[in-house]
Amino acid sequence: MPPETRLIAFDTSAAHCAAALLLGDRVVTRVDDMAKGQGEHLLPMLQEMLTAEGLAWRDLDGIGVGTGPGNFTGIRISVSAARGLALGLGKPAVGVSLLEAQACGLDGVVVSCLDARRDMIYIQVFGAGDRVPQLCALDDLPPISVNARIIGPVAEQISALTGLAVVTPSEPPINAIARIAVQRIGGENSRPTPLYIRPPDAAPARDAAPMIRP
Repeated sequence: MPPETRLIAFDTSAAHCAAALLLGDRVVTRVDDMAKGQGEHLLPMLQEMLTAEGLAWRDLDGIGVGTGPGNFTGIRISVSAARGLALGLGKPAVGVSLLEAQACGLDGVVVSCLDARRDMIYIQVFGAGDRVPQLCALDDLPPISVNARIIGPVAEQISALTGLAVVTPSEPPINAIARIAVQRIGGENSRPTPLYIRPPDAAPARDAAPMIRP
């Protein structure tokens, strides 16, 4: 991509609205903590970031979006927004998982993890055949190299069980999402797709649907 590529990335998979505006070598980051209301907050927030830099939506070269894992509703909000913006602007949209974003820029074997609640974690190993992301219990971890390092919100807990070293990210995950996305613009990217690892909490109704008579 050209050195002055302009891309906006955002993520609402957790209790926040996070965004990064990548302007060549410069990144403008904003993270608004919020447990709900991301759907109404996201687009005005992105507009404010663009306006502050004297940019319009048409000035962007692409869109990056966090695809999870995380909150089901939050993931749907951001991925749907990215797809809609890409369609309306005629710009490419690239999805990036938070597990990959956390491991961005780190050498060697890296175990990226996120809290899945209910004593469960999301985990993915990079740098050793790059395994697929999975959901597991803290006391039932997949095989991990003794040379691996751990990164993420539950890294300390995994380290206490395994003795592996913990590493901290060099920048916010939203910035990494933007940097990964800009490198993938122009490649063979499909539409951003939510990364749902855990099955939804909501179960279908057991009662039969009401009959609709003409």
